[in-house]
Amino acid sequence: MTKFLNQFAQDESGATAIEYGLIAALIAVALITVLGTVSTQLSGTFSKVADKLKTANAAA
Repeated sequence: MTKFLNQFAQDESGATAIEYGLIAALIAVALITVLGTVSTQLSGTFSKVADKLKTANAAA
């Protein structure tokens, strides 16, 4: 049993896959945050453009 526990503690197979998974999860969270912010700003910009077009059409 002691030999098994020592081998288990020293075994690093799968550690790289877990590290890549954590990196991918971190990148996904960063992308979601950035895209959420950009979409909010972009929506505001399109609303301003639409309002200016309505004002320009009403004046014409």
